[in-house]
Amino acid sequence: MATETERKFLVSGEFISLAVKKIDIIQRYISIDSEKTIRLRIYGDEAFMTIKSRPEGKSISRNEWEFRIPVKDAREMMKICLPGVIEKTRYIIPSGNHKYEVDVFHGKNEGLIIAEIELSDENEEFDKPSWLGEEVTGRPEYYNANLIK
Repeated sequence: MATETERKFLVSGEFISLAVKKIDIIQRYISIDSEKTIRLRIYGDEAFMTIKSRPEGKSISRNEWEFRIPVKDAREMMKICLPGVIEKTRYIIPSGNHKYEVDVFHGKNEGLIIAEIELSDENEEFDKPSWLGEEVTGRPEYYNANLIK
């Protein structure tokens, strides 16, 4: 099991020219509740099933288990998922010792752009580029699982 610690920000400036990679993502959920999510994601030409849960007393860290699965299986399983789909394009942008994953949402979330940075712990220092906007870490309305509603 891995622990994921990330911070999220709205994006308020130009960032695409800084990207070193671009990936199209389709994401659906098998289960969503306040304590855990189980999602399927087609990430470019790969697919993953991910289970996330929030440990007690942690504000921005979550337990995370991720398993690679065949894309064909992911497409079949997506047919029986909860209603709603997340479609987005992810841009990978190096920044200091880290990288930002900037998601440009499509479909019903068109216009929303969120940058995430994964940290080794909640107090780790990191660069904040000028194109970052308001921090939305911990705000449920910006969780992907809530964006399908």
